[in-house]
Amino acid sequence: MASPHRYVPSRRDLLRSGISLGAATGVAGVGTADASTVLEPPRAQGERSMVNVPFEGFENVRVGLIGLGNRGGSQDVRWGAVSTVTAVCDIRPERVSRTIARIMQQGFQDVEPVGYSAGEQDFLKLVQRDDIDLIYIATPWEWHYPQARAAMEHGKHVAVELPISPHLDEIWSLVRTSERTRKHCMLLENVNYFRPELQMFNMVQAGLFGDLQHGSGGYIHDLRWPYLFGGAYHPEYWRRRWQTRMNALHYPMHGLGPVSAAMGINRGDRFDELVAVASLPKALVLFREEDPRVAPDHSSWQDRPYISGDRHTCFVTTARGRFIRVEHDVNSPHPYTRETTLTGTRGSIELDNARVYLESLGHNDHTWRTGSAYTAIRQQYDHWLWPLLEGLADQYGGHGGGDFVSIFRLVQLMRLGMTPDIDVYDSAAWCSVIPLSHESLRSGRLRPVKVPDFTRGHWKEARPTFDRPQPEDPQLRAGSTAGRRATGIIEPGSSEANGDADPAPGARSGQGGG
Repeated sequence: MASPHRYVPSRRDLLRSGISLGAATGVAGVGTADASTVLEPPRAQGERSMVNVPFEGFENVRVGLIGLGNRGGSQDVRWGAVSTVTAVCDIRPERVSRTIARIMQQGFQDVEPVGYSAGEQDFLKLVQRDDIDLIYIATPWEWHYPQARAAMEHGKHVAVELPISPHLDEIWSLVRTSERTRKHCMLLENVNYFRPELQMFNMVQAGLFGDLQHGSGGYIHDLRWPYLFGGAYHPEYWRRRWQTRMNALHYPMHGLGPVSAAMGINRGDRFDELVAVASLPKALVLFREEDPRVAPDHSSWQDRPYISGDRHTCFVTTARGRFIRVEHDVNSPHPYTRETTLTGTRGSIELDNARVYLESLGHNDHTWRTGSAYTAIRQQYDHWLWPLLEGLADQYGGHGGGDFVSIFRLVQLMRLGMTPDIDVYDSAAWCSVIPLSHESLRSGRLRPVKVPDFTRGHWKEARPTFDRPQPEDPQLRAGSTAGRRATGIIEPGSSEANGDADPAPGARSGQGGG
């Protein structure tokens, strides 16, 4: 029996986006409701590629924060440690007040951020300010597109929590808006900056795996309580109700991002086709019926039927003949894992299982290297970001410090006038798995769909990403603001410092993802 399929955007969704489905691309058949014809629309007048376009360079990066809840409410002090936060926005006034207090307690800036909390549209006032260089968005998924687009339309770069949008027409619109406004739109994918993932990247660069053939990555995380039913989010239902809207692999980026970086996606290779499969949607109904914490008056009893399968698997093939397996399951009882693996002609690595086997290092006994042997190999390929920032990463936390490292690095790239590590084309490709998996599943049978080339031909060009050497950075000299440690706001290793929607680091540094 095929999984049920239904996705009908509400009128409010359409009004919120400010566009009709398909209109953003200018090409028929590229809307969320029908992605069966995947075309790359020609660039309109004024649209130019953002490949290898650097930031302007900033003496001090000024940041506006939109969304101060479960995710954004733990990132605020990290932004405050490496930039000047000039404005913050949330629909709850108490969250705005809390963030302003936390930032000011660090002592890194003299002027309080201006707060906005007068309703759902108050972010429009924030994006119009002339004292913001970058806007960070950590709101429910349906708000990412209108807020990111508004930020760029008002001359701001934008960093977006996952995903930039779950809809293909909106993803294309963000690409085109970035190309027209000349402002970067970047997925703030923290897992790419976790220490094991960066070590794996360096091992690939050193040729230890030979020619890469395939990889895997995913997001397997039991979110039923407290995230889907326990009120950890605000509004408490927002993430759960995506399970009633579309049968899709909703959150591929944590696993897909590091594997894509290792394979040089959009830098000599690109996604070509995708096929998805899904289980039946049973786990949430069962949990709601059986868990005593879900009371008879719980909002979930008003939900439309859950139509998204409990488990999704996508196979993504690339132009160079590789493939990536992407997994997603937030509904089933299962310990956290991202199932990150890489295999090449000279060896394999499995990050979650903490084991490696490399003929390039003389391994020829069909035995995995684990424990201290595995750790010793990885440590030889440490990325320069981690020895440099280890103390600050420990203090500010966030998934083993990976959250702080990702924020520091983005601000550093902006200050030094460099190109982003993760650009709008990477963000679009990784997030496109959501609507394309939905499209692949529509018929109830195995159905491959083409993946758009969001670079429109530039994927063949080599360009830098995580492989760049450590730059000369004046702000990292002794006594600089960026090098100071905050005091009196959060203790290193505390639950608040390492908060967000995932468990604390386990066997490998940065076990969780946001």
